[in-house]
Amino acid sequence: MAKHVVARVGEIPDGGRKLVVVKGRPIALFRQGEEFFAIANRCPHLGGPLIEGTRVALVTSSCPGRYETSRAGEILRCPWHAWEFDLRTGRSVTDPARFGARRFPTEVAEAKALSVETFPVSVADRVVLVEL
Repeated sequence: MAKHVVARVGEIPDGGRKLVVVKGRPIALFRQGEEFFAIANRCPHLGGPLIEGTRVALVTSSCPGRYETSRAGEILRCPWHAWEFDLRTGRSVTDPARFGARRFPTEVAEAKALSVETFPVSVADRVVLVEL
């Protein structure tokens, strides 16, 4: 798989998002602290734009009437029909064995450490890479 520079680290704030297109594929890129997550910008249910989804916490229940939340901001809810996906895996929260949004590996690298065809430029920041 080839790696593609899609953003500078500093251009996406913590909790932020950015729609990028790599080789014609729209990809939703999300930042959570120092981590970046990339998933296809298409809900597998009916094609809703996941970049417009709400980020929520994971809600679990050990028994009726008792609810716990964890992993704030790591669950993405589709804006069309509220299907939820784990940003870490792309899998559906309710039925992970059957449904998921395609996830792409991400990496943060020093721009000067990249091994690509080069042209004279000035880079003073880290960038986010998406692997296809």
